[in-house]
Amino acid sequence: MLSDLGTSVAENVAVIQREQRRIRVHVRLFGDRVFNLVTIALGSTILLLLAALAVVLIVKSTPSIEKFGLSFLVTSDWDPVNDVYGALPFIYGTVVSSAIALLIAVPMSLGVALCLSEMAPDWLSRRLGFLVDLLAAIPSVVYGLWAIFVLGPWLRDHVESSLGTYLGFLPIFTGPHVSVGMLTAGVVLAIMVIPYISSVCTDVFRLVPQTQREAAFALGATRWEMVRMAVLPYGLTGVIGAIILGLGRALGETIAVAMVIGNSPQISKSLFAPAATLASVIANEFAEATSDMYVSALIELGLVLLGVGIVLNVIARLLVAAVAQRRFGEER
Repeated sequence: MLSDLGTSVAENVAVIQREQRRIRVHVRLFGDRVFNLVTIALGSTILLLLAALAVVLIVKSTPSIEKFGLSFLVTSDWDPVNDVYGALPFIYGTVVSSAIALLIAVPMSLGVALCLSEMAPDWLSRRLGFLVDLLAAIPSVVYGLWAIFVLGPWLRDHVESSLGTYLGFLPIFTGPHVSVGMLTAGVVLAIMVIPYISSVCTDVFRLVPQTQREAAFALGATRWEMVRMAVLPYGLTGVIGAIILGLGRALGETIAVAMVIGNSPQISKSLFAPAATLASVIANEFAEATSDMYVSALIELGLVLLGVGIVLNVIARLLVAAVAQRRFGEER
């Protein structure tokens, strides 16, 4: 009798424990499902925002697209009085100013990143890293004001005059020396993108395994050879991503560029001449747009800028994937 009672109690306890385990598993699975749904919803929101932005730009720029078609991208006429518009001068200004910025910023950013990650002691690296990151927190209008009163006149009196004297036989270094123009805008952009590129590169270089550095030193490499053979190849994909990040920042910069580039809708061979970018012309002329076609053309400039940004990101992804695949193949 007692043995039967004990067996019954044991069976009931086992049933209760199994039920409790089932409930816990069910709750855990329910929590996982909720977490998955939330993360998918948040990720989809970004895609929806991008799609909504593209749709609004396309709809609002439809009059300009229907009237000018693809000629909008390859013509240089920008005449609001007669409602004739072409984006080529602004595309040219955007590409050239961003190229100047990268030519200056990439070597400096790599130097800063290598100094912070490889050369400077920890106490100095932390302090210098903070100061470099602080450059990204300065408002762009402050950069613009500084460029108007300090950088522009200095470039005009020293850099442009020297380039004109020694390299004046090149078309890009001819023309009058003024404090506003393509070169000034490119230098300002370079200063603004340095903290973005250098910060990412510093983090990438710090992730390089210490064993790779030690192996290079063990083989008799100097510090520069160690950096060239062990650090830079390992962080190449991150460096490419950092450069594309800086390029995206340069392409979209508005206020600082609008204050120093001169805002001229003309294509000039000289880097000393005034020019304009896609972002600067939108900022300068949107408030003055008096006709529907004028507004539509400015919105189409925004659509072009969005398209350029998407293309650059796709190219960056392909470059990173190609470099990573090649390195993986070499390691195998």
